[in-house]
Amino acid sequence: MRFTAVRAACAVLSALAALLASPATVHAAEPGDTVTLPVRDALAALSVHDEDRTGYERTKFRHWIDADRDGCSTRNEVLLDEAVTAPEQGAGCQLTGGSWYSTYDDTYFTAARSLDIDHLVPLAEAWDSGASAWTPKEREAYANDLGDDRALIAVSAASNRSKSDQDPATWQPPAVGYRCTYATDWVAIKTRWQLSIDPAEQAALTSILDSCPNSPVDVTFAH
Repeated sequence: MRFTAVRAACAVLSALAALLASPATVHAAEPGDTVTLPVRDALAALSVHDEDRTGYERTKFRHWIDADRDGCSTRNEVLLDEAVTAPEQGAGCQLTGGSWYSTYDDTYFTAARSLDIDHLVPLAEAWDSGASAWTPKEREAYANDLGDDRALIAVSAASNRSKSDQDPATWQPPAVGYRCTYATDWVAIKTRWQLSIDPAEQAALTSILDSCPNSPVDVTFAH
């Protein structure tokens, strides 16, 4: 009898865990909440809407600020965090030396000036997907998001400018082996900021992720 009761209790706990990890939890989340769910479930939970770029200007996303007032802008904070070999940090957070790996094109660099800091989900794409309704402060927070390592990434200037403001329907990293991670991280950032996807973007992400591990993603909501 005791064994049966234990099994029943375990079944209830399992059901509760499944409920907490379901896409419905995503829609009820508040800023600061964290959810963990398979990436395909996270994709299914994203709202699907046509995009609208009306009124977009890059200047509406103030970026490369020094949020913690330590002398290093967001750009340099990312370079320091992602360095394979740490650079020397001089006055005004001037970086010399060091090395970096650009995952987009599977290439190493030894000069910070050769790298761009890419918004994984571009600013224009964020605007199209919901950020047009945000306050200036919310857009500034998005443009300088150091709270999630997937949001900003140091990559080669060439790959970043090739990508520009495209989504996965029209651009994917040249490094084929990185594409599963790229799609997974894209879904995570859209989830974090509760941004929508358009039908073509949804189809592209579904196609990519169908051939990738259905990895769990941890997302802490920012907005």
